[in-house]
Parts: sequence; structure tokens; C-alpha cells
Amino acid sequence: MPELIAPTAALHAAWLAAHREWGPGTHEDGFGLRAGDEVTSAAGFAAWVRRLAAESGQCTYRWIVEDGQLLGAIALRHGTDGAVLRAGHIGYGVRPSARGRGVASWALARMLTVARERGMGRVLLVCADGNAASARTIERAGGVLESVRDTELGPARRYWIALDRRGGRAAP
Repeated sequence: MPELIAPTAALHAAWLAAHREWGPGTHEDGFGLRAGDEVTSAAGFAAWVRRLAAESGQCTYRWIVEDGQLLGAIALRHGTDGAVLRAGHIGYGVRPSARGRGVASWALARMLTVARERGMGRVLLVCADGNAASARTIERAGGVLESVRDTELGPARRYWIALDRRGGRAAP
């Protein structure tokens, strides 16, 4: 059974294995990885994990872990600044070998609970227009399509999920 945990330097080797599986780049949404982050060395990785912890006022990062393996990550971005309105409140990524078994849906459901506990009334999720699996995950969680917009990375689908305080989704 997977669990959501705060990022930890103890999972350096597991994180590197997942990152290698994804291939080069910083495309693993949910990890908070920036192009300038040096994550291959233990010291650089630990510094990155410390940065993520220091950003906890702006973003809640969680890693999806099962049996010591890093399956992916999910992040809840707080607020409504320009970056949130571009990328969404919630972003996630699941490593290729863990896809197709409901990991993203499981993690999204738990992060929606965190958003609700933070008092958020609704959250924005954005995925590439061609990412049918992510679109289905968001729609199953109650996402209502707002629009498809052109972005610097190509067309993106924008979904809103309305939350209520009782643990369910509010009517859109």
C-alpha cells in the first residue's frame, strides 16, 4: 500500500532510480525540481530537500512511496499567484513503471483532503491536452473542464475541483 510522505534525504537512491526512469529534465511535476537543482550528490539532494521544506508555506510537497520505492510525487501549491494560475494548485507525476494502477488517483484524493483541511474551496489542476490518463484522473476526482489554453508548452486543459467541508466534492 502506498503512502504519502514529506520529502526526505533518506530516499536519495530511490529518487535517483525514479528520475532515471523518467529520463533527463525537470518534468516530474509534483517534485518541485528546478533546472538549477543539483540532486545527484548526497549533499545537493539534501539541500534540495531542505529547500522544499522551507517552501512549506507556499507548497505542500509529498512523495508517493511504497516498499521503499518512490512511485511519484504530488504537490499542493497554496495561493492564487500567477504561477499557480498557470500550473494549477495541484501537480503530480507518477514514474512510468507505476502508472496504470491508480497511484495518481489515490494520491490526488489524499491531497484534496489536505486542500480541504487548509480551507480551500476549490482547486485548479492543469494537464497537457494530450495527456488522456491525467485528464481521466482529474475528471474522476470531480474536475470540471474550464478551458483548453495555449501555453508555452503546448495546449493545456484546465480543470477546477470544488471542495466542500464534509469530505466530498461540492457541486460545480
